[in-house]
Amino acid sequence: MGTSSENLYQSRSSFPLENKRMKTRRKSDIPSHVVFFFFFKPSTDMASGLNRQLTSRPYRWADMGQSGAAAMIGLVFGLALMLSEDVASAMQITSTGPPTVQKALGESVTLACTYTPGPLDTGELDIEWSVINPDTTQRDQMLISYSGGRKHVLGSHELVEGLDFAATDPSNGDASISISSLTPAHTGVYLCKVKKMPGFDSRKISLSVLEPPSKLKCWVEGDEGVGESVSLHCKASQGLAPLQYEWNREFGGSIPSSAIQHPQTGKLVISNHSAAFAGVYRCDASNAVGKDKCKLNLRAVKPPSRAGVIAGIVVGCLLLIIVLIILIWLFIYKYERHPRFEKEMSNEIREDVPAPESRPSSRVSRTRSGLAYSQVGENVKHPSSTSTGYSAANGGNRYGYVV
Repeated sequence: MGTSSENLYQSRSSFPLENKRMKTRRKSDIPSHVVFFFFFKPSTDMASGLNRQLTSRPYRWADMGQSGAAAMIGLVFGLALMLSEDVASAMQITSTGPPTVQKALGESVTLACTYTPGPLDTGELDIEWSVINPDTTQRDQMLISYSGGRKHVLGSHELVEGLDFAATDPSNGDASISISSLTPAHTGVYLCKVKKMPGFDSRKISLSVLEPPSKLKCWVEGDEGVGESVSLHCKASQGLAPLQYEWNREFGGSIPSSAIQHPQTGKLVISNHSAAFAGVYRCDASNAVGKDKCKLNLRAVKPPSRAGVIAGIVVGCLLLIIVLIILIWLFIYKYERHPRFEKEMSNEIREDVPAPESRPSSRVSRTRSGLAYSQVGENVKHPSSTSTGYSAANGGNRYGYVV
């Protein structure tokens, strides 16, 4: 009992001494160049020289040994620490807004570009805003800059109109710009550069200027007959793409499940129209900055019955036949009456037309024939006459005509 207690006491008393020896041994095992690396930060030239030595031939962990492996780990950790300190101390753009901005036509916008210089950035402040040219072979277009404590407006008149720094003094960490009364020409990718030697940082912002849809028009194509195919159309005459169209039914339920919508063209096709689909339809046209709408009333026209159509066709054919018969009868009647009329007209005597004058030869022949007729009559019947009359007649006959 006494022996065991003494051994326990000795073991407890010797434990701190053993821990001290272990701690001392572990500290002594750490190579001196590793301790020097942690307390004395190597310069860039020293790090590059060490890197050349390490990469001159392939090292293996087995060849390095315990001290070489520890030195390699310390070198990597030191380089990472050095780089992190350099990054933390350099110029940084601190704006965290969206890289893409969409605005409506005529609105104003602010393109954010706040910055924080590092403690080693002691050079002159230089801020530049430009529009990146889509053609990589061409230079970007400068818009506005700040250097030497002064603002300089550059670029074309169309882009710089209404353009200015958002802050009164951009040197206080705010290089943001504002644009008033946006036009489609302001659409583009803007680049913000902030330099203060030796620090430098930049940020890109894409600006899209969109025109909200307006002057929307709705119309129907088709006869709106039941059982037929009918299409509803919607089109905005103004508004920048991309435009999205959507048809909705205001009264009578939702859009028919069989209908097919085309959001890009604004077309709604109903293949089998029925009376249940009739009602007021609304078309909504929208883009990222606005929307517009129009309405139309879709009817359902019932087609006429087949019996009525057949009866109408029969009646029409009969009327056409009757008209043709009447025309043929009139033509025949006129043709038969025309020759008879000409014959009757030729037999009529015109009393108002004077008789034609006779020639002298025809007068002599008529006198002679009359005289001969008189002589024949005298032979048959002898009227009482005087000799004077007879002599006169003879005397007249001598000259060939009656006096």
